[in-house]
This record gives sequence, C-alpha cells and structure tokens, in this order.
Amino acid sequence: MSDPKLTQFKALSFDVYGTLIDWETPVHDAIAPIVRRAGKNWSRKDILTIYTDVETDIQAQNPTALYPTVLADTYYAIAKRLDLPETPELKEASVLFGNSIPDWKPFPDTIDALRRLSKHYKLVVLSNVDRNSFSFTQKILEQGFQFDLILTAQDIGSYKPDLANFEYMLNAVKEKYGIEKHEVIVTANSRKHDHKPANSLGIASSWIKREGSVMGQSGNATYIWDFETLGEMADAADNEGK
Repeated sequence: MSDPKLTQFKALSFDVYGTLIDWETPVHDAIAPIVRRAGKNWSRKDILTIYTDVETDIQAQNPTALYPTVLADTYYAIAKRLDLPETPELKEASVLFGNSIPDWKPFPDTIDALRRLSKHYKLVVLSNVDRNSFSFTQKILEQGFQFDLILTAQDIGSYKPDLANFEYMLNAVKEKYGIEKHEVIVTANSRKHDHKPANSLGIASSWIKREGSVMGQSGNATYIWDFETLGEMADAADNEGK
C-alpha cells in the first residue's frame, strides 16, 4: 500500500524548538562551560542527552511551570549533578539561560519552508513553551505568512509527550477549522516528544531529521514521511500540488 499524499491533509502540527528553531546549539553552548568547570569530559551528545533527560523529568514533575523556569531549573539541576557549588553567580547564570529563548535562531530553511507550506495547510504550533517566550520566536518566523493556531504548554497545562497536549490540539483544530484527526500531520524532529505520542493516538506524522540532532531521539517511533529538512517537505508538497 502506497503512502498517502502530503496534500490530502489539511493541517500541520509543528514542534518548534528542534524542528523550526535550532535549540541544540544554545543548549550545548550554555551547558558546556559548566561541564568544563566541573572537569568532566562530556561529549556534545552526552551534554544534549543528559539535558533532555533532566528537562523531561522537571517538566513531568512541574507540568504547569512556565518554560523559562523549566530551562533555569534544568541548568541548575545539571550544575548540582556536576557537584558545582551553589553560588549567586550560578543562580544568575541559570536565570539568564531561562530567558535566552529570544536569542534562539531558526534553521536556514525554516522561514521559506513555512511560507510555502502555508499555501497548502493550516499551520498549527504545538510547543513546549510559554506564550511570552514564543512571542519572540513568532516575530522571527512570521515573514510572509502567519500561524493559524498557537498552542503552548502554558495554554494546555502540561508538556509533551503527554497525550493531553495532542488531544488538546486535535480538539482545537476541529473546533476552529472543522479539521479531523485523519487530516492532521504531526511535523516534528523529536521522536520522543512528538512521534511516539502521535503513534499512540493514530495521528500521521512526518519526521524532520535535522542532521546530527540528538535531543528527543531516544525510543522507537514510526512516521509516514521523513525529510532531512523542512525545506524538503515543502518541496514535496509543492511538487504534489503542480
């Protein structure tokens, strides 16, 4: 049986950080200095894997915490794991990291791809972030298009991979646009945060690989399509539409 056509769907539900925005670079660049200070020889993969595990635990324990708090708490928890002394400077560094989202940059293909995909689909944000932090990202990304629906962890009261986030998204797109589950594609890099829950709920998904990505890649998940970049997915949708 052949795969369905991309263009027979009506909405894309996007993970943002890791799929549209490069989050691994700022996370690594923030954590690497405290790893070196502790005299550890962690690789980039080690840093990003440990960061993801710690952050996921904090999100599960504090599902209503705003994302800047989650970031700061994750930084601080890793510093404690490294046995670094609890100093005012360390606390200040954790808060600075928590407020760093406005500086996170999109992948080179992201904005053009979103602009093209907006001609085929409703574009839905489903992100582990808070409204205020995303507002900075939104200003960076929305060039020649607008997201149709923005759903954050703050709105929902939990963090992905909680199935409640995806159920909330499905209810929202149905209520606002009359779009059913079988007309939605979860479009994401993270297998852990997005593809596994999409599998559990029977939602089609497209894996945006992002070469060398580490965060959220643990565990088994399936997807109908896989593309190296979002630009490649936009190319495929454009070609189907010709």
